[in-house]
Amino acid sequence: MAPATIMAGARRLVSSRRRTEAPRRRPSPSTPPKKLRPMSEIMARAKYAVVERADYSDIICEQCGSGERPGELLLCDKCDKGFHMRCLRPIVVRIPIGSWLCPKCSGHRRVRTFSQKRIIDFFKIQKSGDGKKKCNLNQDTRKRRRRPLVLLKKRRRLLPFIPSEDPNQRLKQMGTLASALTAMQMEFSDDLTYSSDMAPRSANQAKFENGGMQVLSREDMETLELCRSMSRRGECPPFIVVFDSCEGYTVEADAQIKDMTFIAEYTGDVDYIKNHENDDCDSMMTLLLATNPSESLVICPDKRGNIARFINGINNHTPEGKKKQNCKCVRYSVNGECRVLLVATRDIAKGERLYYDYNGYEHEYPTHHFV
Repeated sequence: MAPATIMAGARRLVSSRRRTEAPRRRPSPSTPPKKLRPMSEIMARAKYAVVERADYSDIICEQCGSGERPGELLLCDKCDKGFHMRCLRPIVVRIPIGSWLCPKCSGHRRVRTFSQKRIIDFFKIQKSGDGKKKCNLNQDTRKRRRRPLVLLKKRRRLLPFIPSEDPNQRLKQMGTLASALTAMQMEFSDDLTYSSDMAPRSANQAKFENGGMQVLSREDMETLELCRSMSRRGECPPFIVVFDSCEGYTVEADAQIKDMTFIAEYTGDVDYIKNHENDDCDSMMTLLLATNPSESLVICPDKRGNIARFINGINNHTPEGKKKQNCKCVRYSVNGECRVLLVATRDIAKGERLYYDYNGYEHEYPTHHFV
């Protein structure tokens, strides 16, 4: 065979192979490769329909494997599996109203880390050089002011919290709070907020309190304003928010806290308590107990709040639970409005978790499941 014939046959062979192969696309430099989502993420966001069972007698708890105590078994509306309220982590205290998803179906939110700039933006920290001098002057004035010794013995005054000296440590503390608020899909707010579809600010008047409300003294008002100005500058109280598999988010002291130290104000959306009688939110705080029950108010920290949202309650049915209490909620009249302040009731050591009694005013909250 002639060389030209051999070359022609080789070209036909190569061309026939290329025709049978899948065409190769050259990667375009402008379009990045498409990233596929994992199946677990797709299933977590997939829509589901609640289907009623004909028989619920065969349901068992996925954690302990027991079908006992059927009154405490929660059924996931997505995977249709059962879980005891006590076996869940964190423990579920009340039976949820409406649909409920187990921890696996609800998905675990990724804990975000925040840079220094994002922390400053998240808490809207104000940079001011004169604020510190003014606050120090107020403290010095209070120290120099003479008062009768009898008054000092009669009433204990609030103490301002002492921020950590290291700025990096303060950023770390604020970062843990920002991560917890973000995981709970909440916004940071150090003030009570009033929405158009909830109770107006005019409804929050201390004069409506049944039996009257104690008035915050002028000295304690100065302490409150001092702590608020420090927080606005990023000089936060020395606390960190950690996640416990049994208790959920909880607050730990990052330095020693003295007795009667102001910890935080309980903040959130203000609304009438009558609008939340069937609400399963475990963080509502009583703000006003009016003579007319329809005018009573609560604080709802499910959309907005601060570190007070993550301080857990004690089991006030056991002596061990009562011993854990190291702070309390006190309602005051501040400039004629009701406010709730969290105050230390004893010295708190570094690393100790903060607890208070959820049933400080009404004994209606079930705490017998608390650890």
